Amino acid sequence: MAKIGIVGAGAWGTGLAAILNRAGHDCVLWAHEVEVVDGIARTGRNPLFLPDIDLTGVVATTDVAAAIDADAVLLVTPAQFLRRVCRTAKPVWRTGVPAVICAKGIETDSFATMSEVVAEELPGQPMAVLSGPTFAIEVARGLPTAITLAATDRAIGQSLVDWIGTASFRPYLTDDVVGAEMGGAVKNVLAIACGVVGGLGFGDNGRAALITRGLAEMVRLALAKGARAETCMGLSGLGDLILTASSQQSRNYSLGYALGQGQSLEAILGARRSVTEGVASAASVTGLARRLSIEMPICEAVAGLLHRGAGIEETIRDLLGRPFRDEPGFAGTAPA
Repeated sequence: MAKIGIVGAGAWGTGLAAILNRAGHDCVLWAHEVEVVDGIARTGRNPLFLPDIDLTGVVATTDVAAAIDADAVLLVTPAQFLRRVCRTAKPVWRTGVPAVICAKGIETDSFATMSEVVAEELPGQPMAVLSGPTFAIEVARGLPTAITLAATDRAIGQSLVDWIGTASFRPYLTDDVVGAEMGGAVKNVLAIACGVVGGLGFGDNGRAALITRGLAEMVRLALAKGARAETCMGLSGLGDLILTASSQQSRNYSLGYALGQGQSLEAILGARRSVTEGVASAASVTGLARRLSIEMPICEAVAGLLHRGAGIEETIRDLLGRPFRDEPGFAGTAPA
């Protein structure tokens, strides 16, 4: 058994706390909201996120230092807040305690990946990335889930697998940290695109085309960052993309669907408590792609809709008007 700190008490942090608590670990859950801490202390429930999930035995706190005093710390804050949290935690972070990045995204100002952010703010500390096809409520209920755990140090990765792995929550170990991160960031943007197509009533053919062509964009960006293509074909890439781009449970898909139905971005976000990571990621993913001279037309289309005032009809027309391309693998053709 281990002491696990979880920094971030949204749906995903709450789901992770639930399964680790049931596995017998000592779990300390840091929350930004005082009402979350009070609710867990009084009722064993998170009143704002996954309120039906029993958290009896989980210690909730607003003190970051209390959560970081652990054998491993899961960083489950929204991606754009990760740097601030790490900077706050740095003075009390014990040497050798792994930082397990559970946030999916790329920083909007710097275009840094989450592992680059942690390396800058917690230099020398071991790190890993936990990413894959996971709806928090299903994980919290103990439904079967498989996920990627990426760590360059195999011994640390294996220790984390031993701690967080259960019969229903199955981590698969890889050393391709960047590949796992690229999948988690890009799939949220592609899920918004698939939601738009769903909201417009364009059918399953269109969604399948976006998933497939979007996967090619994900691979191009991952390769440019030094990752391996096969990582994008695994749980943290294709697996997460299929889940997120196919269900109204996905905050990103449902946001895109509402856009396709004619709702404004401001109205959609105003009705939500949880962060929809793909909104910020659309800007940061495409910014990074432009910096690396990588073509990502689907992600660029989503960024145009969300951040540059592009209209849906014009965006769809531009995508469908692109030149025909060869399928990847066609003799003599560069990857599409």
